[in-house]
Amino acid sequence: MPPLREGERLSLLRVENLTKHFPAREGLLGRAAIHAMDDVSFDIREGETFGLVGESGSGKTTLGRCILRLVRPTSGHIWFDGEDVTGLKGQNLRRFRLRIQAVFQNPIGSLNPRMRAGSVLVEPLRVHGGLTSKEADSRVAELLERVGLHREVKDKYPHELSGGQCQRLAIARALAVEPRFLVLDEPTSSLDVSVQAQIVNLLKELQRDLGLTYLFITHDLSLVSYLADRVGVMYLGKLVEIGDAVDVIDRASHPYTRALRSAVPVPDPERIRGRIVLRGEIPSALSPPSGCRFRTRCPWAQARCAEEEPILRAVGRTDAACHFVESIGAEVVA
Repeated sequence: MPPLREGERLSLLRVENLTKHFPAREGLLGRAAIHAMDDVSFDIREGETFGLVGESGSGKTTLGRCILRLVRPTSGHIWFDGEDVTGLKGQNLRRFRLRIQAVFQNPIGSLNPRMRAGSVLVEPLRVHGGLTSKEADSRVAELLERVGLHREVKDKYPHELSGGQCQRLAIARALAVEPRFLVLDEPTSSLDVSVQAQIVNLLKELQRDLGLTYLFITHDLSLVSYLADRVGVMYLGKLVEIGDAVDVIDRASHPYTRALRSAVPVPDPERIRGRIVLRGEIPSALSPPSGCRFRTRCPWAQARCAEEEPILRAVGRTDAACHFVESIGAEVVA
């Protein structure tokens, strides 16, 4: 299938009806499955940042791991640059992973504690690049400079570096094989606020200079409003709203997005935002609610919500999966 076009911007990545169920232990009702992700479809345009937001347990990380081909989806397709990469194996999968890399949440945990920083960067170069020792050393120095680390860092172990330095090193490792696409899974959540800002600005700078495309997974709407061009909102394995970042965040249509937006602190002490308090906890992915999965916590749920699953449809400037968006009214945040 050829990639889609949006104006002049090519869709670099596209997922179609992507589903991932993990087998669970058999119980009284027989065999069960964890519905980590169900029937998710969207595309990411070349050169943009697509923000994926939602609570813990919404399926964001599973989606990212499926795109990376670290987890094989139960069904659906993943297209990258016009190629179906869902079933790639062997050398074809290895070549695909040269084009797409990841930066994970815990920078120290994602680095080998027994390897010095220089060796961390040399490893992917030798595995994929076939460089000589001299060429590898030159590339290591270039990568460290690119992410704002001094050359002396190459001789240090991860435990000798700060959290921010470790994340810069992890970003450098992801860039070593010159990918086109990065999956950024909560890359700043374990860092201090001041360091978060530095890492986010570094990511924006790298995207501008290298023409990278990002999938940015986070639970932080404030962060995604600053970094993302478009946003998708996930709840219990389903994509419930998608659109341009300013429209999804400032004019939230789906009740779940509105609840997330209402929880973001307002920097103006004289301004009061109405808080939408959700009832209860997110349901178990072993047995998702019938119909709309958000209905058990939705303040506007009606009988139809239990009987009929809503589909993503155009509502104002976004696509939202809700039967009653028009009657609820879109939220506009001043």
